[in-house]
Amino acid sequence: MTETSVDRIAEAAARLQAADEAGEPTTPVRDLIGADDITAAYAVQTRLAEARLAAGAVVVGRKIGLTSAAVQQQMGVDQPDFGILFDDMAHPDGGTIPYAAVLQPRAEAEIAFVLKEDLADGDLDDAQVRAAIDYGVAALEICGSRIAGWDISFGDTVADNASAGAYVLGTERRTLDEFEPKNVSMSMAINGEEVSTGTGAASLGDPVNAVVWLARQARELGDPLRAGQVVLSGAMGPMRPVAPGDTVTSTVTGLGSVSVTFSA
Repeated sequence: MTETSVDRIAEAAARLQAADEAGEPTTPVRDLIGADDITAAYAVQTRLAEARLAAGAVVVGRKIGLTSAAVQQQMGVDQPDFGILFDDMAHPDGGTIPYAAVLQPRAEAEIAFVLKEDLADGDLDDAQVRAAIDYGVAALEICGSRIAGWDISFGDTVADNASAGAYVLGTERRTLDEFEPKNVSMSMAINGEEVSTGTGAASLGDPVNAVVWLARQARELGDPLRAGQVVLSGAMGPMRPVAPGDTVTSTVTGLGSVSVTFSA
């Protein structure tokens, strides 16, 4: 990596950090790191994560994005991305998220998995990943963007921690012996009106496939998935913007419902 690229990565991270601190979205960072330079984008994400860790945040898992073939085509990429989940991103089922906590929030419905074993060694294939999953729950991810108007390329969203903002886990826990993730159906409503539908198969054909991809990527980057961590496996339907006072509810077959309200 050249000195110029190091400087540009630092400048991109500083731009996103300033937007976060000011609570005001900023211009895209692709002018600094490119629209599809994966290495540079994750380098920015890592810088921002290191700053959060230094400030006392704790990593509790990962989120997977861009799992839909249609969204990948729209973004001009052929793979998903991932971001880091920190402890202060978690909110209780039925609770309230301060609206200002996430810039330009949008909600999407997912399956979350909690691991009971590390995914650091071995083939990291479907069988190993399934054996490492403790349980799955219905989940809401609240995506946010520090880029004004969600004017994002692949590089922008990866740099911005894969647009991770907040998340909510449901309370009905099911093992993989009790449900098959790819076969579930999802309905998400805002204030009682259905706004998004989908199935588990929307996430790389099977949400477990998404976890396999993530486990391999995380290990390759030197920070493998660990027991106890949460993995948000990707949207099962389109994400939708939310406004102050909105209540978002997702219902997933076999996993019950999960909801959250945004402060007015």
